[in-house]
Amino acid sequence: MGKTNPFSFRRSSSGGTTTRRRKTAKKAGESPLLLSPSPNNEVVSTAKPVAAVAKVKKKAGGARLWMRFDRSGESEVFECDKTTIIKRAGIPARDLRILGPVFSNSSNILARERAMVVNLEYIKAIVTAEEVLLLDPLRQEVLPFVDQLRQQLSHKTNSSISGNRQLALRDAESNLSASGRWVPVPETSEGLQAELPFEFQVLEVALEVVCTYLDSSVADLERDAYPVLDELAKNVSTKNLERVRSLKSNLTRLLARVQKVRDELEHLLDDDEDMTQLYLTRKWLQNQQSEGLAGGVGSISFNNGGHHLRRLSSVKSGSMMTSANLYDDDVEDLEMLLEAYFMQLDGTRNKILSVREYIDDTEDYVNIQLDNQRNELIQLQLTLTIASFAIAIETLVAGLFGMNIPCDLYYREGIFEPFVGAITVASIMLFLIVLGYARWKKLLGS
Repeated sequence: MGKTNPFSFRRSSSGGTTTRRRKTAKKAGESPLLLSPSPNNEVVSTAKPVAAVAKVKKKAGGARLWMRFDRSGESEVFECDKTTIIKRAGIPARDLRILGPVFSNSSNILARERAMVVNLEYIKAIVTAEEVLLLDPLRQEVLPFVDQLRQQLSHKTNSSISGNRQLALRDAESNLSASGRWVPVPETSEGLQAELPFEFQVLEVALEVVCTYLDSSVADLERDAYPVLDELAKNVSTKNLERVRSLKSNLTRLLARVQKVRDELEHLLDDDEDMTQLYLTRKWLQNQQSEGLAGGVGSISFNNGGHHLRRLSSVKSGSMMTSANLYDDDVEDLEMLLEAYFMQLDGTRNKILSVREYIDDTEDYVNIQLDNQRNELIQLQLTLTIASFAIAIETLVAGLFGMNIPCDLYYREGIFEPFVGAITVASIMLFLIVLGYARWKKLLGS
């Protein structure tokens, strides 16, 4: 028993120690570790726990694709999680849920302290006074908005640079008189006066893309609707009825989408306070001015402040903005912008309603046709019923004589033909009398 089996292999003590450590880790519910020998023949762990790795993967899995646009039209695509977006834009978490798939069919324009949350159809963005964060920018429906926004911001940037150069030349040449006093020069640049704040430029592009998309959808619906409805009016068949049913379902969904965007714009137009909160650039400039005054910049002159604000903002009257009108609650610019697209959406909605009215008229016409056919069938049924009644009378007489009851008529020669002819004529006369009575009562048509 003390001999050693030459074919047995015994583990070394170090291997046993490693195995015991792994088993101990598994029993304790810990993650397995990768063990490697150190130069001093010590076992060293070289891997992180699986729980920590799973946590990192879970955090990375919540990231979504975003695209950032700045004022100059420069863009970048990056992945970011909800927490980073909430901290960056300064919005509550519930506003970020609006941009999720649960509210994909809703339309919202929400004003917050530092941002504006835009959820219009497939456009889901967070707009601040300095940048735009667009969700899922690589979707096929969002690409037109991305291209148009980039073109719009780049064009505005180039126009603003050229306008600032011309303004600087005019300020250098004619703002000072011979005595060195300041001479106010009225703004004459139409390009600067026609500019909107950055957030309204983004909102305008979003509304334009959405309205154009809805209008084209309505145009496609109209192009498909009228031939189908005309075909149904000519031929009432199961195939045509199925096509009209599908058309009506698409129309109802499209009307609901247009109605949601229209109601959101109407809600904003009815509430001046909400429109005031959407002026993010104005609030950003107010904060900049407040910080400047708190930091000892209150000695800046009135005209220098106006010139500085002209370079900071792209407000419609940005070239004439001063500290006096920074706190103005005028919402005329936004109101005109929303009214324009509200009228466009209202026109789109009227087109859908006209198509629905045409569908209703076609359905009424088809129902009238079906009612007419049903009335014709009823008249035919009534005519056949009258004829059956007349024939039944003749059959009754024939049945009576077929009961072998003793009668003198059985023994008369040549009476069969006249008797049958007389009964037949009587049945026909009865049929005509009842038919005339039914027409006299207008139970049958002419």
